[in-house]
Amino acid sequence: MSDVDLRSLTDDDAKLIEAAWAEHGVLFFRDQPLTPEQHIAFAERFAPIDVNKFFRPVDGHPKIAQVLKEADQITNIGGGWHTDHSYDQIPARGSILLAQEVPPSGGDTLFMSVAAAYDALDDELKERLVGLEARHSNEHVFGTGGKAQESYGDRLNNPEQTGGAVHPVVVAHPTTGRKLLYVNAAFTLGIVGLDQAESDALLHRLYEHMVTPEFSYQFQWEPGSIAMWDNRSTWHWALNDYQGHRRLMHRITVQGEALSPAA
Repeated sequence: MSDVDLRSLTDDDAKLIEAAWAEHGVLFFRDQPLTPEQHIAFAERFAPIDVNKFFRPVDGHPKIAQVLKEADQITNIGGGWHTDHSYDQIPARGSILLAQEVPPSGGDTLFMSVAAAYDALDDELKERLVGLEARHSNEHVFGTGGKAQESYGDRLNNPEQTGGAVHPVVVAHPTTGRKLLYVNAAFTLGIVGLDQAESDALLHRLYEHMVTPEFSYQFQWEPGSIAMWDNRSTWHWALNDYQGHRRLMHRITVQGEALSPAA
């Protein structure tokens, strides 16, 4: 969105942004030099803040998570397609990510619409998904010995606070009612009631379909850029193509509501 200053929104402006967020899944803003206090105030216009248990917070601002890769670090946070917080029984509504330092090139983020991906499924597969539920967990990622704890070191905290949840495979967006494919390769473990081989085959088929380029968009960051995404209706992937350079982002996540199966 252009010609908007997120530091001085009217209530009507905020309502327009909220409606666009629900409709489109992700919004982008340029040239928004928000202080941490302004970042928090903007996020709290939409919902209370969901403080992430695992990301190291910004000093003095526990509501803001630090998403950091130093120049000498190899692994980035958020590499690979995923959606945040699907492992919570009441998943977070979405996140507002503010670029502080970006590399001279690279470090873009891909966003993908799980609503568009669902719409493009054939009728037979849509029918197969009716009534199915999936198990989600973060233990294999953020838990002790998990791949993130091994890769990210002291950039993450609290491996003992992992957990899991069960959600419908196809959910209704809480605001628009649009049908969404609510599974992802990072945190979905399997389909309830299917043996592992059948579950893996079905999820692989869905993931192969969902990563079709027509459903995604690549966003190039600049200092002061903001991406505001809906965790229910999008996936995202932070590209790790800037070795030898520092990238620092401030992320605020806001609370959502329990998800219901699509009618």
